[in-house]
This record gives sequence, C-alpha cells and structure tokens, in this order.
Amino acid sequence: MSTGTTQRVCFQLQVDPARLDEYRERHAAVWPDMLRAIEASGRRNYSLFLRDDGLLIGYYEVDDDDAAQASLANDPRTAPWEAEMAGFFVALDGARPDQGAPRLPEVFHLEDQLAAIDADAASAPGAATGPAASVTTRTESSEQ
Repeated sequence: MSTGTTQRVCFQLQVDPARLDEYRERHAAVWPDMLRAIEASGRRNYSLFLRDDGLLIGYYEVDDDDAAQASLANDPRTAPWEAEMAGFFVALDGARPDQGAPRLPEVFHLEDQLAAIDADAASAPGAATGPAASVTTRTESSEQ
C-alpha cells in the first residue's frame, strides 16, 4: 500500500516473557555500531513496541527493504548484536531476529487514502462521492 518509493514495514516477534525487563534495558541504549549499521542500511523511523506479554511489534520505513536486509546481513557490526538478541525471542527456529521476523501486511494508511481522494477530487471537480459528499455545512451570520 505504499506510494512513491518509501516502503513501510511492520513485523512481529515474541520476546520471552521472563526476559522482558532485560530486553527493555538492552534497547534503552543500543550499541552505537548497531545504530549506525541500521542507519547505513537505509532504515529510518524505526520503532519497537513491546506488550507486557512479550508481543513485540516493529516498524520502520525504507526505500528498498530487500537491499536494507542484505546490507544488515552483510554488515559485520550487526552479527554480534543479533547473536545476543536471538536468545530473547521464541519461535525463530535459528533465524536472525532481523531476518526471521514475520512481516505484517499493511491494510490501511491514512496518507494514501487521503491522497487518493484528493487525486479523485482534482481529476473530477464537483464530482465528490461517498459519505463526505453528503455533509452540508451551514454558516449563520452573527448579524440579525
């Protein structure tokens, strides 16, 4: 559902519930080399969200996710971090956390839908449709 060249990527992992506090502590100050490797891969606006039962949701934006994954896989700065992090996750079957996390498909993006209705309105002036088209605004004058 992306427009332009930016890909929005969301993934899910399960952190071992017995290690949540340690996981949070480790991510409060990620190694500078790892941060630079992520940056160099092209990933940006990267966030992790952790629920109390260990459900981890990650999100980032990138121009080419395949190239970013390859960059991280080949960058010698990432292997030590990924090796240490692997023990925090359940059900990865030996895959690196940054490579084995299942992706979640995007089903809605506000800006994409707004751009689509703006494009429709620009291409067919006066032909607005849908629920917003039935909204009537009335302005009353304060003068009597």
